[in-house]
Amino acid sequence: MTVAITSAFDSGNIRVLRQEGAADFVLAINKDAGGEFFQWFHFRVSGARGLPLRLRIVGLNASAYPEGWPGYAARISSDRQQWVTAPTSFDRDREEGTLSIEVTPASDHLWCAYFAPYSMERHHDLVARTALASGVSSRVLGVSIEGQPIDCLEMGEGGAHIWIYGRQHPGETMAEWWMEGALEALTDPAFAASRILRSKARLHLVPNMNPDGSRRGYLRTNAAGANLNREWAAPTAERSPEVLAVRNAMDETGVMFALDVHGDEALPHNFIAGFEGIPSLSQRQIDGLERYKTELCRQSPEFQVKMGYPVAPRGRANLTMSTNQLAERFGCVAATLEMPFKDSADLPWPATGWSPERSKALARACLAALAATIDELS
Repeated sequence: MTVAITSAFDSGNIRVLRQEGAADFVLAINKDAGGEFFQWFHFRVSGARGLPLRLRIVGLNASAYPEGWPGYAARISSDRQQWVTAPTSFDRDREEGTLSIEVTPASDHLWCAYFAPYSMERHHDLVARTALASGVSSRVLGVSIEGQPIDCLEMGEGGAHIWIYGRQHPGETMAEWWMEGALEALTDPAFAASRILRSKARLHLVPNMNPDGSRRGYLRTNAAGANLNREWAAPTAERSPEVLAVRNAMDETGVMFALDVHGDEALPHNFIAGFEGIPSLSQRQIDGLERYKTELCRQSPEFQVKMGYPVAPRGRANLTMSTNQLAERFGCVAATLEMPFKDSADLPWPATGWSPERSKALARACLAALAATIDELS
């Protein structure tokens, strides 16, 4: 049987440059709209059952985050349900940076991806399922460049408004796995933190802010080539309607706490980036952020505070980024949660690396930390 590779499906991204043997392929990743970013890949190999398969993705020194490749392991699946790590190596000196994946498939089809994918069909299932839960309402805040809905799920009877949103960068699929875990926890009456949060706040959750980039198989941009997390200062209907819709809804409600959920390509840690460089920074905001991070460390051994991004000096924050913009705009506590594409160096699990299951578990810990600190954040 001839071995074939395709990425002609939701979130697919790869192209075959050449075939050098029966099961030896040289591949390249297609760029996002705008031509600046590429890193996400997702494809299917068929007809390689029992063959020693070698997949070489080349030209990666020019990718968005070349430091994301050393120590990284690709994810593979035969059923698209369970994703595990594949034997993977990186050679920056070969063909301008080559990621080599070597595996012998035990089935007729093998899916390979940068991280466990989260399809738009699964997104719609999540929205439909959550909207049927007791006390939950769902609304469309706006539409994307290509007309896909920006879904927002809402619940809670309290007066404080909490906004949680993910997948501004579509290739960071762990963000929507996290959102799935958060929505399951918030609709679980046995989860005490959910009852606390829903009694004290109104929660607004946007599971996927970039449906076009998600469906197209992009790393960071929407269909217009906009990096949504650089659009928050002045979003437009033409370039970033997704951000405009969400920010307008936030202006209507106000924001007491905001959490933006992401993945980081290079750092093998879970961490939070704050807003310390905003012009109007207050001690109350600093104290609230530090209290939340301290509590999250207590709730989850997968979270840490030693490793993360450099802190911007006072007045030097990039206000085009959502966390900075919201902290400045509303005087709230805001945070960017980053999860790894690599395994977590703090508590490794090599068989899967960082995974959908671990992302969902971290979501429950984040909500428990929020329930424990909500009175101190307002």
